[in-house]
Amino acid sequence: MLSMERAPVSVVVREWGRIGFVGFGGPPVHVALLRDLCVERRGWMSAREFEDANAACGLLPGPASTQLAIYCARRAGGLAGALLGGLAFILPGLVMLIALAAVALSDEPPSWIRAVGAGAAAAVVAVVVQAGLVLAGSSLGGLGGARLARAVAYVAAGAAATVLAGVGVVIVLLACGLIELHVRRRPRDQPAAAHVATLPALVWMAFKVGALSYGGGYVIIPLMQADAVDAYGWMTRSEFVDAVAYGQLTPGPVVQTVAAVGYAASGLGGALLAAAVAFSPSFLIILVGGRRFERLRTSVRARAFLDGAGPAAVGAILGAAVPLAAGIEEAWQYAVLAVAALALAAQRPAILALVGGALAGLLALALGAPLPSN
Repeated sequence: MLSMERAPVSVVVREWGRIGFVGFGGPPVHVALLRDLCVERRGWMSAREFEDANAACGLLPGPASTQLAIYCARRAGGLAGALLGGLAFILPGLVMLIALAAVALSDEPPSWIRAVGAGAAAAVVAVVVQAGLVLAGSSLGGLGGARLARAVAYVAAGAAATVLAGVGVVIVLLACGLIELHVRRRPRDQPAAAHVATLPALVWMAFKVGALSYGGGYVIIPLMQADAVDAYGWMTRSEFVDAVAYGQLTPGPVVQTVAAVGYAASGLGGALLAAAVAFSPSFLIILVGGRRFERLRTSVRARAFLDGAGPAAVGAILGAAVPLAAGIEEAWQYAVLAVAALALAAQRPAILALVGGALAGLLALALGAPLPSN
């Protein structure tokens, strides 16, 4: 039975904090936990409203499961619930990740943390490829003719931009969305224009992650790597791949990986700044526009833009596996990658592949196998 009473903020903080602590496994797990809480157990939302909100979050740039968590917290506890519940959802995993980054990025990181990172980093390549293939199936499925040809071209463009252009992936995502919008626009539509302000490097990187990453959390990988490794050298390739693995091993949204990049760039202050900038758009979108979700979902223009940007984002995810794989140096890591790929092909949960990779890293260390150089 649907409850019309607003939940106390203390209840929202407790429940969303619990999800933040146990939400290992990424967006599918977050969505399932939020639905069980808000629809099945508490009745704060109807099943239809939850599904509409979930679909609308998929149309927005930025971390969809984070935006859904904030929206559900707003529905349960109002604006205060949205703000504090959203923070309770984000902070557990973020604190864990920053703690790992502080140890792993120290001048002399302990061997065990390097082993865990190296093993999980090998497995994460398979996880990223699987995510890209799953999204490709949902993005291209049911299309035909010219629309399918354009979508395949968008996938190829996103992959090529990730592998070859690095920082150009954002431009490609936006361009593909605008191209599809132009192809399908009505004669009375007016052309769109975009303006991007100039920001300091770290803030701009975090903003791209939080506000321009169409297609889910994995799209942030090429966005971050282009700046953190290639453009500014805040991290080595091996350190970045390890950071992605730590982001997968901790609960909470994938986007929190940006804090590890921020830590590498400017210590704890950089980690907190990067996280604040990356998550702020999600809070603003929901706090300001949460009541317009249904309108967004049914918007022809929004759907057309995402039909272009979405496949390009899928290509960017698949392309991200190439530079991630380049961070693998040791033979035993390739064995971990192969086993992780087989486990995922057998439909085992991604978190099991990642934990297995981390344990394999510890085993390799115990057996005296070499660890990747940072």
